[in-house]
Amino acid sequence: MSETPLLWFLNRSTGITLTVVLSLSIALGVLTLRGRAAGDGGARVPRFVTQSLHRNLALGGLALLLAHVVTAVADEYVDIRWWHAVVPWGGTYEPVWLALGTLGFDLMIAVALTTAVRGRLRHSAWRVVHLTSWAAWLAGVVHGVMIGTDLRDPASWTTWALAPIVLSIALVAIAFVYRVVARPTPSTPTAPITALATPPLGAVPAGPGSRR
Repeated sequence: MSETPLLWFLNRSTGITLTVVLSLSIALGVLTLRGRAAGDGGARVPRFVTQSLHRNLALGGLALLLAHVVTAVADEYVDIRWWHAVVPWGGTYEPVWLALGTLGFDLMIAVALTTAVRGRLRHSAWRVVHLTSWAAWLAGVVHGVMIGTDLRDPASWTTWALAPIVLSIALVAIAFVYRVVARPTPSTPTAPITALATPPLGAVPAGPGSRR
């Protein structure tokens, strides 16, 4: 492996895109769960549409997450080893923020695996694991903001990096409030959907890492 600007750019771009994708997945998951579907009396978006988009975004987020981890390890600008992707200790480069990214990665993998075998699990067990996706998203965002100077240092803020993160945080905050205060409509079942990452999400992402 080698240190190249391309690997750095791919690592940053996959991390930021991952945050956006998982934030959208959370919002769609909440929308589906709370019963805003066709047949709910004036609903404009059929439930199968939001459910399908939610699932596809979650799958895309998982692919981006894997690409983000691979590019972080492959780029030799900083010392990040393969086992740091799954073991949240022992890192030498920004160990706290790297560990948060690893935690987010581990939680998302757990959500994906339990969803893949959901038919063999009790619903309560599946739901407990699925709820950790919120924590995964939060860990990934903090990781992405704090491990790289382009977001951690206000003097180096750029619109391309800052705007997607701010909008993603706002979107998830709105989704969280809606999930807490909104009531399901009587005609809509409240059982969660089969998806790779629903909200009670979270994705996220292991957030991006950047050069100092």
